[in-house]
Amino acid sequence: MKRRSLIQSAGAAAATLGAPRLFAQEWPSGPVRIIVGFPPGGGTDALARVVATKLSTMWKQSVIVENKAGVSGVLAAEYVAQQPSDGSTLLMAHINSHALAPSLQPKLRYDVQRDFVPIVMVGVTPNLLIAGPGQKALTVKEIVALCKADPGKVSFGSAGPGSAQHLALEMFKLQAGVDALHVPYKGSAPALADLMGNQIQYCFETMTAATPHVKSGKVAAVAQTRTKRAKGHPGVSTMQEQGFQGFEATTWYGLAGPGKLPSAVADKINRDVNTVLAMPDVQERLDTYGAEDGGGTRDKFKDFIATEIAKWGKVVKDGNVKVES
Repeated sequence: MKRRSLIQSAGAAAATLGAPRLFAQEWPSGPVRIIVGFPPGGGTDALARVVATKLSTMWKQSVIVENKAGVSGVLAAEYVAQQPSDGSTLLMAHINSHALAPSLQPKLRYDVQRDFVPIVMVGVTPNLLIAGPGQKALTVKEIVALCKADPGKVSFGSAGPGSAQHLALEMFKLQAGVDALHVPYKGSAPALADLMGNQIQYCFETMTAATPHVKSGKVAAVAQTRTKRAKGHPGVSTMQEQGFQGFEATTWYGLAGPGKLPSAVADKINRDVNTVLAMPDVQERLDTYGAEDGGGTRDKFKDFIATEIAKWGKVVKDGNVKVES
């Protein structure tokens, strides 16, 4: 009996010792890159850098944020889909690349479900409906009335065709039964500059980009676009509170890897990012960006993406939304 117990104990110890070695074969030995599909300075980039800094310390390994901007985040997603599935290259997945593009871009060169492994949600932020300094209509009801009085003439800027901001406008037009003029820009910064200069009248803009200008008084916050108020703007009512039942148009971010990423690697990243997101200083940073509801399981993020693809696919179809490929 004793001999058998010793053999069993030795076997268990060998298995335990072997597990780290086996995992080490799957884990990347060099730097880990997080690819961001937007220029430095935006919300996606900022959140990626918060996470990367903490993971670098935790893993004792370089975690680098690399910006590959273009086509509202799609170029970065195409790039990551073609990288080795060894954990060395991750994507800061975004609503544009993973929920909007599948419906808007029929020639998309990746399949979200096939070519990516969802790892973990990093955060969900509302958009803010904001008004330029010259606008008199400063409630949703007043803006709807303005659009009905002047169909197709009231201007709304966005960060680009097919962006989350553009689709928030399309959802608004459908629910309000109005027509409005979409003015696309190459990013949030030029759209906000023209809004503050009264070249355009309104924007649905990410909370991250809009907040500094709201707080400075250069633009006015009309409504936020989640069904619950964000901590960062407790005094700004939601679209739902202003009569648009169920209006939910967010911008969200999460880590994903190439399609054949091993489960052991994805699970480790999920656990470690959950640890990072729970850190008080990280939570404080996320609150300043309006990013909430991050963390959770891989399946939670996977199911969320599937729900978003279906929701926005309906908006694109019902609104007959087209963008140039």
